[in-house]
Amino acid sequence: MQVLQKNLGFGLGLRTVHYQTILEGEPALDWLEIISENYLVPGGKPLYYLDRFAEQYPIVMHGVSMNIGSIDPLDWNYLKQLKNLMKRTNAKWLSDHLCWTGIQQQNMHDLLPLPLTEEMIMHVVNRLKCVQDYLGCRILLENPSTYVAFACDTLSEQSAMRIIAEEADALILLDINNVYVSAFNHGFDPLKYIQEIPKNRVQQIHLAGHSNYGDYIIDTHDATIIDPVWALYETTIQHFGQIPTMIERDDKIPPLETLLLELEHAKSIVKNTLRQAQEKEVAAC
Repeated sequence: MQVLQKNLGFGLGLRTVHYQTILEGEPALDWLEIISENYLVPGGKPLYYLDRFAEQYPIVMHGVSMNIGSIDPLDWNYLKQLKNLMKRTNAKWLSDHLCWTGIQQQNMHDLLPLPLTEEMIMHVVNRLKCVQDYLGCRILLENPSTYVAFACDTLSEQSAMRIIAEEADALILLDINNVYVSAFNHGFDPLKYIQEIPKNRVQQIHLAGHSNYGDYIIDTHDATIIDPVWALYETTIQHFGQIPTMIERDDKIPPLETLLLELEHAKSIVKNTLRQAQEKEVAAC
């Protein structure tokens, strides 16, 4: 398995509305994350633009259709397309979600929750090992945002994430907003969740906004990041140190400058948090 960079810095999710602004302005971005499925087409404008971005920025791939939790057979044609796209872009890594997205070859186009059981873990671990062997790289699994729980659950989500990552020798994409959303919806402690994720498995962090409907929160990626999520991000950096971080925005997408300001805020949190940690170490000596 390849060795992944831990110091990749700060990036944004690449969206079509920002194509020209990025290409013409060359903003201070360390890397770009693409939605893999948007570029699994032969030729055309998507790949034309992607090739140009890949010349200027490191690319990471984020998928929504691996369907790792389904009982359907693995989609080897899809995996072949991912492998080719990774080679084309020289992608630094590939991620997807701990979920299922369809059954009987029908894609539901949603990230559906899995029961938190030993049986689920064994199932996902076996499939994940097959995928990683085929792609020749470790996969990052993202913690989902969830809105229902199963009566058969016997584990916490963070325990399931930890066991799967360790048993399959996979990595974790820690979505801070998803932790906040699920903690609100299910009533668990988001700080405890963060603390129980193994430090050596977290390769990337997602930040995003959501929609609050009072009794529940939905992960919509259509709003600015709220202060409690920023606070949870700060705690995450205190716990893990600096991790490659990016911001997702998929609806009500603002001008690029607005997202760059949010990214600058993330940078300032990391800088101040690491400085304070260093000062404490010096004072303790």
